Amino acid sequence: MKLYLGKMPSPLGGLLLVTDDSGRINALDYADHRARLRRGLREHHGAHELIDAAVPAAVATALGNYFGGDLTALDDLVTAAAGSDLQRRVWRALGRIPAGRTTSYGGLARTLGFEDPRAAIDVGAALNANPVAIVVPCHRVIASDGGLKGYAGGVRRKRWLLEHEGALPKADSVEGPRLPGV
Repeated sequence: MKLYLGKMPSPLGGLLLVTDDSGRINALDYADHRARLRRGLREHHGAHELIDAAVPAAVATALGNYFGGDLTALDDLVTAAAGSDLQRRVWRALGRIPAGRTTSYGGLARTLGFEDPRAAIDVGAALNANPVAIVVPCHRVIASDGGLKGYAGGVRRKRWLLEHEGALPKADSVEGPRLPGV
């Protein structure tokens, strides 16, 4: 299987984008999480060839527009993330959480029909395995007490994304996060 790795800057640091021959997004992660990205690709795609390539124009435009303030710009991007049935079910449910809104791990579990409170742990594990950061908005899931935790990209990035989307009041800091580039 051939996959294509593109790199682009963002306000959160460099992004690594993996697409397939059809231009579908298989993975999107932060440049400082390259090992996590590669581990996920091996786990879900087995043997594959990862070829350096440009980020597809439509994806670059959508991400640029999102970071520029158009919170609906990512809605039409097509993903092809590989995962278990539960993981794909959780990831699809994330797409129904609109920008500017959040839910809890338990709330997401209940939305998926799980009644056992411990199901929030399984939902959290599926979120942690999400290979398509930002586009599949796992950052919109927070602790039941409103705490920001459990985001593979780090709490600072989660806070930035939620502030950007209007789900949290902006911090009093005049500086953005200090994060590495590509």
